[in-house]
Amino acid sequence: MSEAVNTTATQTRARRKFSITELAIEYAVLLLLAAILIALAILSPSFFTFGNIVNILNQNTPLVIIAAAGTFVIISGNFDLSTGAIYGVAGVVSAWLAVTTGNVWLALLAAPVIGLVLGAFNGVVITKLRVHSFLATLASSMIFTTIAVLITGGSLITVTTPGFTALGRNRIGGIFIAVFVMIVVVALLWFVLSRTVFGRHVYAIGGNPEAAELSGVQVTRTRIVVFVLSGLAAGAAAAIGVSRISSGQPLAGAGLELSAIAAVILGGTSIYGGIGAVWRSVAGVFLIALIGNGFDLLNLNPQLKDMVTGFIILAAVGLSAAGRRKR
Repeated sequence: MSEAVNTTATQTRARRKFSITELAIEYAVLLLLAAILIALAILSPSFFTFGNIVNILNQNTPLVIIAAAGTFVIISGNFDLSTGAIYGVAGVVSAWLAVTTGNVWLALLAAPVIGLVLGAFNGVVITKLRVHSFLATLASSMIFTTIAVLITGGSLITVTTPGFTALGRNRIGGIFIAVFVMIVVVALLWFVLSRTVFGRHVYAIGGNPEAAELSGVQVTRTRIVVFVLSGLAAGAAAAIGVSRISSGQPLAGAGLELSAIAAVILGGTSIYGGIGAVWRSVAGVFLIALIGNGFDLLNLNPQLKDMVTGFIILAAVGLSAAGRRKR
């Protein structure tokens, strides 16, 4: 009897330990975020000021929007390396329209429309030509960047049209309008991914596309829509970015795609597909942002920032792989 009791107690402790480990893996990004918040609050009195928090939110608004939509792409088992290039094309087209037509609304709305069209192009190429998303979007990013350079002639398009900077610079109650746009976009994407049939289909094709197709999921259509969302988000982010700096720059989005992917993976979305959440990607973006902000506030060597971020991303990928093996 005593042996049975001891065995039961041991099993209970093992299950409890396993549950704690699972929780640590599941919410690692939030634990890291909380640790950095506490550390910066202690080390820098200026960290928790209203101005600093608002600036962190505003500076990372375009990246949050791109990463939130990029979550759909990675969960579906794909990659989008063209979002930075789409950001550049959409931005220069928006600036060009603002200068040539003087219509601010037309110019700013054109950016997400351009993004949607280019995202659809990616989706069709990947699904119809059966090209791997990594290679397809790498190639399309080169095409889109060249288009942006041709539109501008390799120079900037400076916009002086009145009202063009409202989206990127104006505030409501001290908070940038762009931040409110970001919150709405993230909320919509969270709802679509976690509360709709389409969201379940995204998870299904990321987990096992063959099984999903046998279950009646329109795999091709779902993949195309996923890339449409990614392009649309990059275009919306470009509208905010070009409005903020009041100029169209063909290489303005250089590196954004890698930052977005890094944030998504750092947040805990599985690089293998099938697992993830929009809130994770948002947390990943702000984790990277807080590292950068901390280096600035504490006057640390900026050359070490990328190294620290790299180690954290490696740890996140390792945790993702560990969680996949346990499943």
